[in-house]
Amino acid sequence: MPNPVKRHSKTRRNKRRTHDFLTPTLGSACPQCGETKLPHRVCPNCGTYKGREVVPAEKLS
Repeated sequence: MPNPVKRHSKTRRNKRRTHDFLTPTLGSACPQCGETKLPHRVCPNCGTYKGREVVPAEKLS
């Protein structure tokens, strides 16, 4: 395999890596209790999803 003849600068390397960062996960407020939860998941505080209780409250504690 051929090797590069000249070294790439730090600027060129960093330009290539501009999209390699992680985006923070955005949370939404639970309509039942108001706590922050991940979208499309059961609320870890009250155990509800789409307005109905999925996980009993006794199991959450």
